[in-house]
Amino acid sequence: MSHGAYKNKLLSTLLLLGSLPAMANVINGDFEQWSGNTPVSWDIIDNGITLSSSTLIVKSGNSSAAVNVTTGSQSNTDLLQQINVEAGKTYNFSADVYHTEGKIKARLYVDGYQGYSNEAQTNQWQTISYSYVPSSSKTINVGLRFYDISGFDGNETVYVDNFLPNTDGGSSTSCADNSLTLTLNTDNYGSETSWSINNSQSSTIANGGNYASNTQYDEQICLADGSYTLVISDSYGDGMCCSTGNGSYALTQDQTTLINGGSFTNTDSTAFELGNSNGDPDDGSGGGTNPTPTGYYVTTQGLTGYTLKTELYNIIKDHNSQGYSAIWNFYDSSARDKYFENDNSILDMYSEKPNGSDSYNYTAVSDQCGTYNSEADCYNREHSFPKSWFGGTIEPMNSDVHHIYATDGYVNSKRSNFPFGEVSSASFTSTNGSKLGSAASSLNYSGTVFEPIDEFKGDFARAYFYMATRYENVIGNWQNITTSSNAVLNGSSNQVFESWVVAMLLNWHNSDPVSQMELDRNQAAFEFQGNRNPYIDHPEFVEMIW
Repeated sequence: MSHGAYKNKLLSTLLLLGSLPAMANVINGDFEQWSGNTPVSWDIIDNGITLSSSTLIVKSGNSSAAVNVTTGSQSNTDLLQQINVEAGKTYNFSADVYHTEGKIKARLYVDGYQGYSNEAQTNQWQTISYSYVPSSSKTINVGLRFYDISGFDGNETVYVDNFLPNTDGGSSTSCADNSLTLTLNTDNYGSETSWSINNSQSSTIANGGNYASNTQYDEQICLADGSYTLVISDSYGDGMCCSTGNGSYALTQDQTTLINGGSFTNTDSTAFELGNSNGDPDDGSGGGTNPTPTGYYVTTQGLTGYTLKTELYNIIKDHNSQGYSAIWNFYDSSARDKYFENDNSILDMYSEKPNGSDSYNYTAVSDQCGTYNSEADCYNREHSFPKSWFGGTIEPMNSDVHHIYATDGYVNSKRSNFPFGEVSSASFTSTNGSKLGSAASSLNYSGTVFEPIDEFKGDFARAYFYMATRYENVIGNWQNITTSSNAVLNGSSNQVFESWVVAMLLNWHNSDPVSQMELDRNQAAFEFQGNRNPYIDHPEFVEMIW
């Protein structure tokens, strides 16, 4: 098809940021109007929360909503109102949230559950947002739900302000956050150019398209601090420059160019950071010192549930297996303790004492082993997802470093192929407190389980979610290979795990956020075998799927 003929095809009409997004009738989104302790027009206020007007902690205007959460029962913590939306229009929703103690997190609700706030960012305002395009004209609920996390004492206040779009005069057209300009100089086929900015949850929060040819556009964009990806697309697949004109693009902030380009094929994706979103490795953003390669997850945008999981499988499958013996080299270079004692010894999650001196240390290479008699003899290669569950020394599972850790050989043997779990009565306890024993009744499982210490539970949980995703095409056949695999796996390729396992892993994942150690190990694994653990880069994917 000729370039000119292609132009005559019907093009999808995207939202131009130069024109306003569709305005939903969110009333009193700035929480300026109150009737006693009830914000006007907020009709669903569950009995697990109480509200009051605050003039002390305010993002803008004169007041905010002080939301006092008094229950861990999530079904009793909604703050909602109903609005009307029209099919096919784009609605950009957002809310500003201010955490105090950090034991409650807020989740945006827009016709369903969307992204979470970061509860670890206390005593500061943060924005959670979601771009919504309804498939039909209807009435939907919008608002927030509040979730307790480990350490919640039954009473905590979260402040909320600026639930947007707010049509009753409380919002301002000025930008109180990061004001950016996307300058587009289109080529001879401007209608082929489109763009989007996606947040860390892969939601599109700004986009544009359907441009005239050989024209300059200056799109004004307002973004809160956070991690984003700018995606520039050309529907014909020949970019903006230089065979069909001298097109280009540049994203700037305060005269500083953040991103620029023009020569590409179908898409040009670039990640960027605003504010300090990349500074705290435990903020759940997938940031830290090892950023995800540009565009690695770009195809997941807008996906949720098992559809998202399958797309992640497509991204991380077919990694370059290096073989089981190469794992020793991986440990030598990438399993050193640079986080606790910082003594460059092998970091063993079955013996590491995060808050004190380890009972013993292992020297890389010289202390690796096959034979052992007791704890502290040597370290070996622990399949956190036992190899017997997938049939033994079968590749690529047997050498996949995303689930194989350096651990004390004796403790490894004690763990055997028992499921991870929470122990009520221990028959064995390692020097750092890892335990083997009978499962706690609260686990809803009866049998022998192995419990690592709290510091590393999230690490193992995310390794299991990785296994459920990377081996989606075969894991449904592993349930009946052993008694333990039957206890953990449910025979499906979507949920993968029994419900008791899902509940436990979700709890471990939320209670032990991603650490710098995990970020570094994930990057090292990527360099070693060519794929990443998505749940380390994007912890929010876990609850978007499970």
